[in-house]
Amino acid sequence: MIAISACLMGVPCRYNGTAANCLGLHLLSADHPLMVFCPEVMGGLPTPREPAEIQNGTGADVLSGQAFIINSKGADVTQLYLSGSQKVLAVLKSRDVQAVILKENSPSCGLYHIHDGEFSGRLIEGSGVLTQLLKNHDIQVFNENQIDEISHLNG
Repeated sequence: MIAISACLMGVPCRYNGTAANCLGLHLLSADHPLMVFCPEVMGGLPTPREPAEIQNGTGADVLSGQAFIINSKGADVTQLYLSGSQKVLAVLKSRDVQAVILKENSPSCGLYHIHDGEFSGRLIEGSGVLTQLLKNHDIQVFNENQIDEISHLNG
């Protein structure tokens, strides 16, 4: 089984109420059972919602209590992101998930890059909260640009 961010499968659950539909991922369903989820919605955040960014660090820093996730209106939404991430982890551990495909640049799901925390549009190196949590639990994580690397997994 492969778990995939819902927005990548066409579910309009991103902060602005849109999807990030990644058509190539639909092809995986022919060879792999798919589980679709949104960690932010699972954490209790509405759709649409204010954009949010990790301030003063990365997902690893949020998990260690060194950084926070703040939305564009200044509200601290860290606990909602942490809650959603923990819920996703619990579901993944209860199923035979081989890999997880997440949306790059997200404060939850970014694998290599997240926004800089200043709402400037600039990206920095680092992982989102869910991605880091999954990596900490030795769960294989990919982003939407790595479909070729995922397609070799056994169904």
